[in-house]
Amino acid sequence: MMSEGGDASRDGLPVLIVTGLKQEARIAAGPGLTVICSSSNPVQLREMMVSFDPESIRGIVSFGVAGGLNPELRSGDIVIASEIVAAEHRWATASSLTEMLIALPARGKRTVINGVLAGVEEVVLGQLGKAALRATTGADAVDMESHIAARYAEEHGLPFAALRVISDPAHRALPEVAAKALKPNGDVDIWKVMRGIARNPSEIRALVSSGRDFNRALRGLRDYREHLDGAGDRAEEEA
Repeated sequence: MMSEGGDASRDGLPVLIVTGLKQEARIAAGPGLTVICSSSNPVQLREMMVSFDPESIRGIVSFGVAGGLNPELRSGDIVIASEIVAAEHRWATASSLTEMLIALPARGKRTVINGVLAGVEEVVLGQLGKAALRATTGADAVDMESHIAARYAEEHGLPFAALRVISDPAHRALPEVAAKALKPNGDVDIWKVMRGIARNPSEIRALVSSGRDFNRALRGLRDYREHLDGAGDRAEEEA
């Protein structure tokens, strides 16, 4: 981390917001924030991070949807990460950034928890896979970006936090066709979805349920988007 006195050269620099989907990136965009979208592709995100100048930002926030691992969480619930776990590695989040996010008032029937995020390289589709990941990591939710952003932040002494909204809860399997229908820019390839349905019509019901969950998660992201505007000040405090 930077010295307790802070680094005046970082004053006024943007906070980097790391997302996996184009919809998440659109929600996150705003003044004082630099947003990147990996299309839920860990290899692509690492390439983007390697080419990114750490001196051009003052902190990092992983922002987007996540798969539920904690069976008590429903779609739309919020997980503010206390730590990120991936394989044998664990990264603690920056306390001031995390405290700011966890203090957000719950809106509607949404639950906000301070929990653990698991980072993975491939989408965890089924209930059994989610249960196994929960058992081995103790994580409340899973995504494909937070562990990469957390490692980058650690390597460059940058404050890091993560805000993730549950899309598919622990009891629901994500249809394989949905996981494979992302374009490189993070948009959904509708034609690929349609072809997948034509090959396997039995997935229609699961796709409808997943679509509802996803839209509920995006509404949750929009509700809490305004609080990203304070992330820059908190990142400076953490420094």
